[in-house]
Amino acid sequence: MSSVCADYKHIRKIVEAAPAVALPPGTDLKWYNICREEAVIPAQVQQETREFLRAEAASGRLALGDELGFVILHWAGDAFLLMVCTWRNDNELWETVYAKHAARFEPVSRDESHKPTYCVWEMGAVLHEQQAWSRYLFSARDQEAQRAYLADQVSRVLV
Repeated sequence: MSSVCADYKHIRKIVEAAPAVALPPGTDLKWYNICREEAVIPAQVQQETREFLRAEAASGRLALGDELGFVILHWAGDAFLLMVCTWRNDNELWETVYAKHAARFEPVSRDESHKPTYCVWEMGAVLHEQQAWSRYLFSARDQEAQRAYLADQVSRVLV
């Protein structure tokens, strides 16, 4: 039995790397945009999102330390989903999720016991990041390895 609706029409989307973002107090995050194959996330939305993340980190509402990770900005229908992912406890992926349906981003409540994680398109970026983090863990994990991890991104892929 499938949980896919009979009238669901699957589409292709682009996963594309964008410039990384640095957040206080020392977190470096790669950046991925995801949108319909024929669309581009507007530069203004990307800039507003970066400013929002910097404000969240500076205020302490987004509690980050000296971490590495990645951001996914997904244009999904009439909303933008923002996933901030960092590597903690050596090999765990931690995540904070926001959604922007109108004027601003709001945290997504995760109170249910069975929660959504990643959609099929987001998993393209997540899979790459799992592989990149594994390469980092097997490295010397020094400054050069950190630079190599931050440079290791999916450039552009159709999923």
